[in-house]
Amino acid sequence: MERYKAIVAYDGTDYAGFQIQAGVRTIQGVLEEALRALGWEGAHLLAAGRTDTGVHALGQVVAFDLTWPHPPEALGPALNARLPGSVRCREAVRAANEFHPRYSARRRTYRYRIIESRQADPLGERFAWRTWPALERGILGRVSQAILGRRDFAAFGRPPHRSGKTVRHVMRADWRPIEDELEFTIQADAFLYRMVRMLVGSLVRVGQGRLAEAEFLDLLERPEAGHGGPAAPAKGLCLMSIDYEAPDGLEAQSPLTGALSVTL
Repeated sequence: MERYKAIVAYDGTDYAGFQIQAGVRTIQGVLEEALRALGWEGAHLLAAGRTDTGVHALGQVVAFDLTWPHPPEALGPALNARLPGSVRCREAVRAANEFHPRYSARRRTYRYRIIESRQADPLGERFAWRTWPALERGILGRVSQAILGRRDFAAFGRPPHRSGKTVRHVMRADWRPIEDELEFTIQADAFLYRMVRMLVGSLVRVGQGRLAEAEFLDLLERPEAGHGGPAAPAKGLCLMSIDYEAPDGLEAQSPLTGALSVTL
């Protein structure tokens, strides 16, 4: 029996989040069902993070112990043959026995997509939040830079455990315009529950002039003073990549980073 690391992509629209739950369809549930069809006898697989209901992923990382008598490169296709089309194993490789997708992670990167339009977009809105009026780019970029660094984000989320810390280190927080869309990319060592969606919800309010820049900055400096948000819809959020430390001490990035735990 050996440990395997798999990179998984999924459309989270029709799932009740990643974490397995009784009576509802989850990403973890369908992954474990596919693994059991291959002879896996584990209780639960390990995951880098537990994305919330409706959140998507291109670079979720899971791990499991499996007796697999075939070449490692055959494992991904075998899983995909047993998975629904909305969930795909992008890569499966052998990993060190001590590898844990959550505790071994060094950086996590998420992307949030926004469509700026008065008119509904029945196709685009499956994976993006349509907002109007348009956001003021200058203020949006300036305020987003205030997120960078190591700070207390208690106003924008809660830790996965009651006694957990709310300090996180954000390495990247920037916006990229693409025609009538905006993409927000954020990278941190870890995230609080709903932290990205709460930040995006607040930033959109700032960009539309419904929340003063000073009020947003005050939430960063004095998190006990109030709460950000409301949270942006889950459908615009996608887990893009998880980065791990390579054996030689260099940072190794998981595939499928696009341009790019805890429950979000």
